[in-house]
Amino acid sequence: MNREQSESSLTVLPGPVVVQCRPYVIPPKPKFIDLPLGNTERVIVSEEEAETLNSILSKFDANSIVGYPNSSELQQLLAERLEVLPDRVLVTAGADEALERALESVLGPGRELIVTSPTFEMIPIYARLAGGNVRQIPWLDGAYPVDGVLEAVGADTAVIAVVTPNNPTGAVVSLVDIQRIALAVPHILILVDMAYSEFADVNLTGDLLNHPNVVMTRSLSKAWGMPGLRVGYAVGDAQVISWMRRAGGPYTISGLSLSIAEERIRQGEESIGVYVQRVRAERSKLTTLISELGGRPLPSQANFVLARFENARWVRDGLAGLGIGSRSFSDNEELKHTLRISCPGDQSAFARLEHAFKAVLNPEAILFDLDGVLADVSASYRMSIIETAKSFGVSITVDDISAIKARGNANNDWQVTQRLLLDHGLALSLAEVIGRFESLYQGTETEPGLRATETLLVERPWLELLGRRYSLAVVTGRPRRDAERFLHDNGIRDLFAALVCMEDAELKPSPMPVRLALRHLGVTRAWMLGDTPDDLVAARAAGVVPVGVAPPGEVLESAKNTLIEAGAACVLEKTEQLMEKLK
Repeated sequence: MNREQSESSLTVLPGPVVVQCRPYVIPPKPKFIDLPLGNTERVIVSEEEAETLNSILSKFDANSIVGYPNSSELQQLLAERLEVLPDRVLVTAGADEALERALESVLGPGRELIVTSPTFEMIPIYARLAGGNVRQIPWLDGAYPVDGVLEAVGADTAVIAVVTPNNPTGAVVSLVDIQRIALAVPHILILVDMAYSEFADVNLTGDLLNHPNVVMTRSLSKAWGMPGLRVGYAVGDAQVISWMRRAGGPYTISGLSLSIAEERIRQGEESIGVYVQRVRAERSKLTTLISELGGRPLPSQANFVLARFENARWVRDGLAGLGIGSRSFSDNEELKHTLRISCPGDQSAFARLEHAFKAVLNPEAILFDLDGVLADVSASYRMSIIETAKSFGVSITVDDISAIKARGNANNDWQVTQRLLLDHGLALSLAEVIGRFESLYQGTETEPGLRATETLLVERPWLELLGRRYSLAVVTGRPRRDAERFLHDNGIRDLFAALVCMEDAELKPSPMPVRLALRHLGVTRAWMLGDTPDDLVAARAAGVVPVGVAPPGEVLESAKNTLIEAGAACVLEKTEQLMEKLK
């Protein structure tokens, strides 16, 4: 049973530091995004690695979760790999806890953290929660501002945080710069976050172990692909590690996570190396591709690329329309024109990402649904549905039609009519429905049908202008006779190099008619304008950017919401607004 709670019932006040801190928020993933590359964890595990992980999981039973966890075996294993004594290693609940403990160990009221900006946003949050002050030095691209960092050091500075490769930029800090800082301020803790170090050109760990005021944090979430376990670690001077042990609870990682991580490290070294090499190759290709398409990628040695775009929001939305997630930073002044895209480390997924970028930023063709996009059918097809139902004694409204269209699989208006009648308790054969529908729509020799009310929603000169830049096609669920007649009667048939109709392929939401149009045009990259979820689903499945158009005669906001929920990259109020997006 859910109980409603009044906001005014709570009289307890939060601490002032909590009030000042913004929560770390992961943007929600729309249901139509199936390749989420906006975050930085692995999203695809190879069959071989899946077998390894399943084999590891099969070894555990109820005894694995009975009793308090003990991290000593994993601590010993990590120490051996790092060639240090175990007392220099602390196993933590992800690298996040290692960062938090390190900052808790040395910060407090009157003490200060120096960190660059932008960077991993939890570092300043942890520092403030520890009671410390935060001073941020700008570093978006170019060389690490080592002089600026050292000049910022004051009497209150207790810790300097260095993230390399940096998140969200992917930039790296050289060994020389970190050593220079460590030697210049031996009384200050140098906290080096190396969550993405496996993807970097140089591993700094061995050299930095020689500096007593340097603590490094590492993660098994990124290259190792186990973010769900929440396992990371810190390595540094034994005394600093002992402080960090005191700065948190003794049992922060589950026993099952510890055991799985240990087995994974013993078995997974080779597969991790293969994955890292794939990511590095993809990162190079993605950087080149974005440059060729007019973006400005920043040099990266992480598993992602951050790039500036003239219209970053559209690139984000266009990729999302094709089912690919990316990370935007619209609320960050430094990053509001950028996107971060992670490399999937998978050949098929990366090919899809390449195609999506090309389709969004360099389309070869524009495909149009006919009804509601080129033709106003609010008084023809939709009225034919209403009048057909009425002739059988059933009252159907425009809202009823919009609702059934929104549910999908509604590209055939004869079948839509039949389904609506059935919803009202009247079961008729499709032949009966078609006969009545067509008599109303087509008309007779003495009485014009409802098709006579159809009007063109765009001007021929607009289509001509569009056709000078792109190949044009129509993909419709109409019978060919009706589609050809409308296009000819309105003087625009010659502008379309391809016309795919009901008789040519399975109806939308199947991608088949969209793919057929691409083949007829001889192109692979396109946008498609449609006014129903079926249009958008078909386009996305065919690798075509889905652009929604609010159909005439419907409530605008309701129509927009329906199309956005179906995965439209954007929704146009009128078809001719397309030109603004293409700019």
